[in-house]
Amino acid sequence: MNTTDRPALDVRGLRITLPGTARPVLDGVDLTVAAGETVALVGESGSGKSLTSRSALCLLPPGAVTEGSVLVDGEDVLTLDADRLRALRTGTVAMVFQDPRAAINPLRRIGDFLTESVCLTRTMTAAQARARAVELLEAVGLDATALAKYPSQVSGGMLQRVMIAAALMGDPTLLLADEPTTALDVTTQAEVIALLGRLRERFGTGLLFVTHDLDLAAAISDRVYVMYAGRIAESGPAREIFAHPRHPYTAALLASTPRMEGPAGRLAAIDGQPPDLRAELPGCAFAARCVLATEVCDLRAPAPISAPGRPDHQAACHHSDRLEGSAVDV
Repeated sequence: MNTTDRPALDVRGLRITLPGTARPVLDGVDLTVAAGETVALVGESGSGKSLTSRSALCLLPPGAVTEGSVLVDGEDVLTLDADRLRALRTGTVAMVFQDPRAAINPLRRIGDFLTESVCLTRTMTAAQARARAVELLEAVGLDATALAKYPSQVSGGMLQRVMIAAALMGDPTLLLADEPTTALDVTTQAEVIALLGRLRERFGTGLLFVTHDLDLAAAISDRVYVMYAGRIAESGPAREIFAHPRHPYTAALLASTPRMEGPAGRLAAIDGQPPDLRAELPGCAFAARCVLATEVCDLRAPAPISAPGRPDHQAACHHSDRLEGSAVDV
């Protein structure tokens, strides 16, 4: 567990370029997760959320060229050799994937899945690993009987709990959750979200929660990063971002979120498509879809600017001063 003041995750100037693209798929991403903090990374599909989270494990596509740094508990994973990277993936950082049935071998018992990595790396003896697995199963609301079961013998919600327990086996400093509730029903989603919150407090783990669900992000996170086309559009405390968005993309996402108390009529939508990776992008990535866009938006990419009196709330927008109202006002 991280016992220092250094962040669990500190991403600085991360650029990732893939073969056949005219611009980076991640373009200068800055992101921090403190120890014991929950940070949500939100945006449309294809915005770069999953790639950003997987960079903390150095799980990058073939041919990827990187710039910048990705520090996990003080170590830059982009510079580690294979042995050190393997050790980091075993203990320091872990991931909860979107679909647990695709991540767990259906031919192995759940007990084998939980204990295999720590036994192979000799982090724990078999007896210690089993005791730790039972402890974590109980922490996620299951019991020791799950150890002898196969994945097909439990529900999707229970299997996602197993995934969370497996991610905590090595007592990680950083936990990555890549849309871990998408395949679950609403009731089970709420249970898993509450569980992640309790586990974060109990184990002091930094949590990066990747989602496209803004209400979910608001419920679980301390801070939020809004990503669009491989860039961070807005970042800051969750409460401030959702009450007073300062980027047109954030405001548009909030306006297009279904709400029981929302106005009658057709739900708002964001017209257009995200920019093509085969085309260069000298200006703001959202300019072609933005109602506030002017000539400068097409010519020059905006730098993050802090909100007046709120230095930790930043938006990369040339016209952020025009979005001082609430999401409803926008």
